[in-house]
Amino acid sequence: MATDRQNGSLYTHITGKVATLEFGHPAGNSFVLEMLDRFAAEIQKLSINDTILVIVLKSEGDRAFCGGASFDELMAISNLEEGKVFFSGFAKVINAMRKCTKVIVGRVQGKTVGGGIGLVSACDYVFASEAASIRLSELSIGIAPLVIAPAVARKIGTAALSEMSLSPTEWKSAYWAQEKGLFSKVFDNIKKLDKELDFFANQLSNYNPDALAEWKAVLWEGTSHWDALLTERAAVTGKLVLSKFTKNALSKFKK
Repeated sequence: MATDRQNGSLYTHITGKVATLEFGHPAGNSFVLEMLDRFAAEIQKLSINDTILVIVLKSEGDRAFCGGASFDELMAISNLEEGKVFFSGFAKVINAMRKCTKVIVGRVQGKTVGGGIGLVSACDYVFASEAASIRLSELSIGIAPLVIAPAVARKIGTAALSEMSLSPTEWKSAYWAQEKGLFSKVFDNIKKLDKELDFFANQLSNYNPDALAEWKAVLWEGTSHWDALLTERAAVTGKLVLSKFTKNALSKFKK
């Protein structure tokens, strides 16, 4: 059942060596700033928890996986500092996920938009359902996917990132996402997805912890500059959201 909390919900359940981190928000599992900060802090906490080896990332309900940034908070940004702080929330989450010593497995049950695609891209392995279509809608509301772009391009390449971002009103199918490398496996129903995901996560959790940590570090080689890069990108996005063009686009979109 989806949460009705306006600041969203975030829960961690640990079974054996697998931690399941579940987030939710009544507005299509979108992220308000407070939830982004809590999410990054929880990933950092799980990273140093020696009792677990795998993190499964999921969202509440059986509809949207993640609606990206909170639309209401986007509309409320009134100065450069607020803009930088808000978009730095996604930067913190992606950086926490890439630096996390545990393997992060995504469970994507439904549609994913904008910043949510950054979240999926920061996972190490992703299970998805056929309903998990994706869209980078940023250009249609006057901004650009600057903060998440490095993570998305790392997974699907610049050509696919360009194709998706320059057609911001077009949904790409789960099979397109799998073909490009964003999703590892796609299933025709959630029951089958969950069965395979549970088996995969439990199997992974029985491997050598040191080997998993060393291998994850290798998989993320070449990204150490992201701490600075994503924060810089957040400042640029914060500036874009204040433009007259973007304010008008957001107003029309809300109506």
